[in-house]
Amino acid sequence: MKKFFTIASLVALTLSACSKEVHKPEQEGKGQVTIGCVVETNVVDTRANVSCTTPAAEDFTLEIEGVGSYATIAEFNADNYLHHGNYKARVVAGDINDEGYDKATFVGVEEFSVEARKSVDVEITATIANALVMVETTDNFERYFEGGHNLTLTTAAGNEFDVTAQTEPIFVAPTSFTIGGTAIKQPNQSGGEGVVVTLPNYVPESVAPQTLYTVKLDVETAGSATLTITLNETLAESFEIEQELNDNAQ
Repeated sequence: MKKFFTIASLVALTLSACSKEVHKPEQEGKGQVTIGCVVETNVVDTRANVSCTTPAAEDFTLEIEGVGSYATIAEFNADNYLHHGNYKARVVAGDINDEGYDKATFVGVEEFSVEARKSVDVEITATIANALVMVETTDNFERYFEGGHNLTLTTAAGNEFDVTAQTEPIFVAPTSFTIGGTAIKQPNQSGGEGVVVTLPNYVPESVAPQTLYTVKLDVETAGSATLTITLNETLAESFEIEQELNDNAQ
């Protein structure tokens, strides 16, 4: 009888051990989740793709609301089981406060659902989170201010960039920016030096992420000379140069 109980005990222990080995998260109301990320470099309105350095998958951090944060997507995918329910995931690569040329920050958000004992693939599209700014001058502007000009872009964070001869967009936080500077008018007929003109500051009404803002300065000389500022080919402001910009004329 004692031998019988010994064998029975061994069988029970064996069954218990087997039960623990096959006891997987799926059996606890969890489902398997695999997260992937796709990077897009297009900007709103124009739908043009921007030339910039794009992050690799390992450059993205991941945050799942109500679950936690992960240094990489791969860190989550290594132990990728979540309880049944609805979730929101957010991936980020870059620092939105790090402004400048080729300083793109990418952000993506995706909602998904998990069912017990089922697997789900979640693909998150990460887009440019910055605003992009290009400053241009027309031939008419440069002919009128033939003495040269200096233009500066100042961001809400106080960062300043020389955009006198800009050839690539600047990535800035989508809050606010100011364009200002000086220009030198053509010399008068008596041979005097051209007058230095302080250009009016231009501040757009609103700034949004994933949007390219092209600010163009032009001079119209039909009648009185007028400085015009367009934003994405739409007239934003205009100023009479003699009256508005040349208070210190000599």
